[in-house]
Amino acid sequence: MNTMRERETGTATMKTSDEKKESVQKKHHEIDDDSPKINYRGWKVMPFIIGNETFEKLGAIGTLTNLLVYLTTVFNLQNITAYNIINIFNGSTNFATLLGAFFSDTYFGRYNTVAFSIIISFLGLLFICLTAAIKNLHPPHCGKESSTCIGPTVGQMAFLISGLILLLIGAAGVRPCNLAFGADQFNPNTESGKKGINSFFNWYFFTFTFAQMVSLTLIVYIQSNVNWAIGLGIPAALMLFSSILFFMGTKMYVKVKPSGSPMTSIVQVIVVAIKKRSLKLPAAENPKHSLFYYLPPESMNFKLPYTYQFRLLDKAAIITPQDKINPDGSAADPWNLCSMQQVEEVKCLMRVLPIWFTSILYFLAIVQQHTILVFQALQSDRRIGHNNFKIPAASYYVFMMLTTTIWLPIYDRVAVPYVRRFTGREGGIIILQRMGIGIFLTILSMLVSGVVEQHRRNLAWSNPIGVQPRKGAISSMTGLMFIPQLILGGLAEAFTAVGQVELYYKNFPENMRSFAGSLLFCGMAGGSYLNTFLISVVHKTTSKSATGNWLPEDLNKGRLDFFYYMIAALETMNFGYFLLCSMWYKYKDTGSSSSSSNSIELNEAFNQSETSTSGV
Repeated sequence: MNTMRERETGTATMKTSDEKKESVQKKHHEIDDDSPKINYRGWKVMPFIIGNETFEKLGAIGTLTNLLVYLTTVFNLQNITAYNIINIFNGSTNFATLLGAFFSDTYFGRYNTVAFSIIISFLGLLFICLTAAIKNLHPPHCGKESSTCIGPTVGQMAFLISGLILLLIGAAGVRPCNLAFGADQFNPNTESGKKGINSFFNWYFFTFTFAQMVSLTLIVYIQSNVNWAIGLGIPAALMLFSSILFFMGTKMYVKVKPSGSPMTSIVQVIVVAIKKRSLKLPAAENPKHSLFYYLPPESMNFKLPYTYQFRLLDKAAIITPQDKINPDGSAADPWNLCSMQQVEEVKCLMRVLPIWFTSILYFLAIVQQHTILVFQALQSDRRIGHNNFKIPAASYYVFMMLTTTIWLPIYDRVAVPYVRRFTGREGGIIILQRMGIGIFLTILSMLVSGVVEQHRRNLAWSNPIGVQPRKGAISSMTGLMFIPQLILGGLAEAFTAVGQVELYYKNFPENMRSFAGSLLFCGMAGGSYLNTFLISVVHKTTSKSATGNWLPEDLNKGRLDFFYYMIAALETMNFGYFLLCSMWYKYKDTGSSSSSSNSIELNEAFNQSETSTSGV
């Protein structure tokens, strides 16, 4: 009898929920058709948003790209200290996007977050520019013949760090919100609005690429060869212009109000599951018995079917006599009872996390190509042809970026259709196969980096062409020898980094996609922190070893190639771990017949080319 009553109650709740959802949808259609309250300006406001995005990226990238050289040449810091400052700053900046997304979604909204952040970013760039322009804010210039140089004072470092902290706060708000804020300006319920959103994404990434190109070439050249004050003043001026452009469109923007962060729901499920840890789980044959099912009528999410992974989390949805249900079918206290929809959303996150951990070691290899490689370039022949023009050391990273930019359309238009003929899959290969290719390429990239460094060091000893002040002999090896490892790194980015974005987007619930997007930045942060840790440990341990310090100030006296081979070994282990995770992973299933194939385990997908996955 009790079971019958529970079923009747559940059926009544589902009917009430469905009726309410239909009424809400009708109201939305009435509002959209008869009296729309939101005036979407679409492309009319894009000059302000895309212009702001372009100049904001020019400002930020223009300063940060060459910051490693600035710290060692103007602030007279040692290589290891500069490495660690840059890695910690990059790591903290990327982790801070989680907080930025949370505060934006929960309290402030995207417009207020972006508006505040670009002002803070401008102040940060201004502070860094002043360290170069004002004589008392940086150490005395160190002559070429000087073997020892005066380092910065506590006050000078404090002023510089203050600028970096302001940049960190600004990036925490801009990075997770800029793209979503631009998409907010288009009506997602109309065909023109949907096309506008897609076009905006294309323009967004085009401006990002354009900003990187200009920053890595023109701005870096001015900083390295003309004047640091001018070179850092240009990004600050561009950021100011970016802020002005953004605020010019204020009255026309669609400003979506904060609706709450999915992180709250995640925490609720974990807390309630811990509270109810002593309860017995329903039988595996009938797991839905005594579990609470509810999907808010206004939810943007599809109903997720029950999955058997992480069943301990199901305890958060077990209904006890103390749990009360509201008339609309929702839980009276979400901190004592969660719905299975919430639990399944957390399971989506839990399934992705093991894959996400592989991104930390993946980014460890990528970060070498724009940190340590800068110092390798300084002690290499950077001349082009027989003239005196030298490629700035920080500009070599442009080859990696160009590889990614060139390969992506080739992959999309040529490689995918060709592979699709054999696999029958829409994306040619499944997402995790794409990511696995990129991780394998990082192994090759590190091996090539080690071989090139060994060749560079040998020529520095046998055939030097000059001396780099406070570093050592300049090798006669051309800097163009770095291009193969950068090409491999660029291809790895095209496979793994883009694959990560696609994995997070397609396998997270709709309301968690902004949170999912920040996982990419968190992976970068983990890679930066791990790089800091490894460099510090290797520097300390090898300085006392018989083979000598692997990472001294003069790379010619070190064994940087051993450091690269060590990372290649770590990447090999990471690749093995990734394959194990791939065999275990299951794609998100929305419960519909069209997407049920998403739950196919990837060990079958790797071995059976005829298996199809929806939307991949």
